Amino acid sequence: MKLSTKVAELTSIIEPAVAACDVALWGVEFVPQGRRSLLRIYIEALPEVQAQDKQVTIENCAAVNHQVSGILEVHDPIAGEYILEVSSPGFDRAFFRDAQMRDYIGETISLRLISAIGSGDKKRRKATGKLDSMGETSLQLTATDGEKFEIDFSNIDKANLIFEEATFINQ
Repeated sequence: MKLSTKVAELTSIIEPAVAACDVALWGVEFVPQGRRSLLRIYIEALPEVQAQDKQVTIENCAAVNHQVSGILEVHDPIAGEYILEVSSPGFDRAFFRDAQMRDYIGETISLRLISAIGSGDKKRRKATGKLDSMGETSLQLTATDGEKFEIDFSNIDKANLIFEEATFINQ
């Protein structure tokens, strides 16, 4: 999962502002839409706060929105108008960095790939299944049909956690 140059630039500008609000930056999405772009920021409670079973609140989102708005006014990295959204990553969270998936080994994830995997007529660019393990440069996935894959991180375009209510209840 490689960040675009624009998202990497925005992340470096936004991250200190988010940290100043006592939350962690989970990820940044930037969607240019003609004259009006969309900047979506996902925040996560700090690990020590999560240990107390506390999550991101609306107040956290409002504080980050206010802080980031000020920083973006100063740096002006987005041409034209934009809409700023701040939220938690949610149960079906997107992964923005490979390392974020490590906490979800054993869970079901969905991947959109750059190049197809598999053999013969079973080649696919999308895979959903259990995240079995992760190495330095790849992950091992058992697809819902039972087929096992080793997928290089560099081949992952998009990755999401698949929310499973039974798993959530047991945690």
